[in-house]
Amino acid sequence: MSVDSSQTAANRGARTRAARGAKKPHGQWKIDGTEPLNANEEFKLEDGGLNVRERIENVYAKGGFASIDPTDLHGRFRWWGLYTQRKPGIDGGKTATLEPHELEDEYFMLRVRIDGGQLTTEQLRVIGEISTDFARGTADLTDRQNIQLHWIEVESMPEIWRRLEAVGLGTTEACGDVPRVVLGSPVAGISVDELIDPTPQIDEITDRFIGDPELANLPRKFKTAITGHPSQDVVHEINDVSFVAIDHPEHGIGYDVWVGGALSTVPRLGERLGAWASPDQVSEVWHGVVRIFRDYGYRRLRNKARLKFLLADWGPEKFREVLETEYLGYALADGPAPTRPTGPGDHVGVHKQKDGRNYIGVTPIVGRISGDLLTKLADLLEDHGSARLRTTPHQKLVLLDVDEERTESLIAGLDELGLSARPSLIRRGTIACTGIEYCKLAIVETKETAKNAVLDLEKRFEQTDLPAPLSLHINGCPNSCARIQTADVGLKGQMITDDDGNKVPGFQVHLGGGLASSDRDEAGLGRTVRGLKVTADGIADYVERVAHRFAEQRDGDETFAQWAHRVDEEALI
Repeated sequence: MSVDSSQTAANRGARTRAARGAKKPHGQWKIDGTEPLNANEEFKLEDGGLNVRERIENVYAKGGFASIDPTDLHGRFRWWGLYTQRKPGIDGGKTATLEPHELEDEYFMLRVRIDGGQLTTEQLRVIGEISTDFARGTADLTDRQNIQLHWIEVESMPEIWRRLEAVGLGTTEACGDVPRVVLGSPVAGISVDELIDPTPQIDEITDRFIGDPELANLPRKFKTAITGHPSQDVVHEINDVSFVAIDHPEHGIGYDVWVGGALSTVPRLGERLGAWASPDQVSEVWHGVVRIFRDYGYRRLRNKARLKFLLADWGPEKFREVLETEYLGYALADGPAPTRPTGPGDHVGVHKQKDGRNYIGVTPIVGRISGDLLTKLADLLEDHGSARLRTTPHQKLVLLDVDEERTESLIAGLDELGLSARPSLIRRGTIACTGIEYCKLAIVETKETAKNAVLDLEKRFEQTDLPAPLSLHINGCPNSCARIQTADVGLKGQMITDDDGNKVPGFQVHLGGGLASSDRDEAGLGRTVRGLKVTADGIADYVERVAHRFAEQRDGDETFAQWAHRVDEEALI
């Protein structure tokens, strides 16, 4: 049912609520009507976010930053991948006390949307050149398979879009209350182990629905993940909707459907609907789930507007019933749960492709790269006969189509670029968000802090390897862009008091989290120890201490997550 056709029923529902003295409305369009209940909903109703591109190109790019309408600047620009970045020099303690306009600089973060993480070397080179020409050489791999650039001026956007779109890239709905990038298995179509190549499903969703005005005003962001690989390599438990390949005993290869996962300050893992979707049904199911979110999602309060809150109230049984009866018009087949993942989902190292060639997963330190590196990587890959690569949900890169006899030469060249195919366990398992360097929400610095911790820990563990892989996720604020609740050691940025009574950058510690694609038996959130905090310069000391305790107290082949949830708090301090 379209928004327009449901409007009358929605308004009837609103009148019924009012007549019986119902609670304050949640802003659910199908129940409460579409009257906006906050400023965000007002600006979206007044003018859709997709419409701002014309003004960026024809007005703001010519008039400069000062010409930008404030509502466009702080709202609709996001629909095209643009956020103002943090003004340099503002202390993290002021993040919560200053207004957005006081925190922001006259430059933008630009998010390049890369659905499924699929790139050609030509596209990679264009991103690298844009970084060099317009972004002061900056570039970061995100854990959403995108690439982010910084120091972008609004005057540059028409040329940036021209270059991106000339090679099939873009920034449409890279941010905003819209369907964000579709995470896809980084080894889609190439791995000898995959059950199914999800690329056709990813392409159908993005071709049909991204940029569709009917889906461009959601209550909040909407995240999607699809994988056909048995490592379950797309962090499916923390997306709004996910499709995980399974072999159904009656229907064959298809997808198990999950909904309602997200982290941030109120983390909640997604739940199975118990439904099996055939490859041909995936886009219809996706479309149904996103419309449920549009029509029934909570819009009154921004901090309650994610799909996870609706699922928490409805439960998976009602969600599936509404999906099938109101949006699909048919019942989905029941299906079994996915089996336990077969191995790590980051694909680091050298692996065989279906065609006998190799793919190589490489690790930059915490996703920090540069425009120069991207152009050099494109050259290096082409020199070794490859023209394809993938980004991953783990801030890594997977390089495709490498002949066996060229593999070691390529690995040597990658090492010179700072991209390791054989990284230490601590480098491999560390990710970090953007942090205070550019983000207006951040309280502490993350990228350099994480890099320093990795390099320090590599020296400390030089003689004795870690007893098992260890994931270290570092986030600059409580919003968990770096997935702190699902790491072995997750660090949430905040100002803390040091031993001398001074307020300094530091982190609250989360321990023993993990997703199914890690080495846990099942996904789970980390535990916190009351009062356990570390300073920014004390991360290496803490990780070394807790890793040694794990090694000493480990029971057999127990994972860090199992150990961290088993032991007394004293062992974790």
